[in-house]
Amino acid sequence: MSVIPESHLDLFDLPTVWHVATIGPDGEPHVSPVWADFDGTHIRFPHKTGRQKWKNLEIDSRVSISATDPENPERYLEIRGRLVGWESEGALDFLDSMAKKYRNEEQFPREHAAPIEARVTGVIEPDRCTSMG
Repeated sequence: MSVIPESHLDLFDLPTVWHVATIGPDGEPHVSPVWADFDGTHIRFPHKTGRQKWKNLEIDSRVSISATDPENPERYLEIRGRLVGWESEGALDFLDSMAKKYRNEEQFPREHAAPIEARVTGVIEPDRCTSMG
């Protein structure tokens, strides 16, 4: 059974921008926007190795991800959990599926995805949620 309330699962069907919060090496917060999807068990987001979020999650796997309903700013979902892994296999395909969802493009621009071998998919296991609306 998912910790994500059924009443807010639709936020993953919309082109909702999610904000991922991680903890930096000195304990400082780091927040950045991502595209995301939920498969019923895990939240996935496209990423690239070497970036700050990747560095932070390599040190401390705790993560929070939140979004506000684009149609109702008083409705939101925040999910806390931990990163359980980086998937490299299929990462470009996942990025393309997110480009379709968010931009209605068949393929994420390859010049922005380079280097392709640095593309990964972050996998988050949700632990608890807060929601409103």
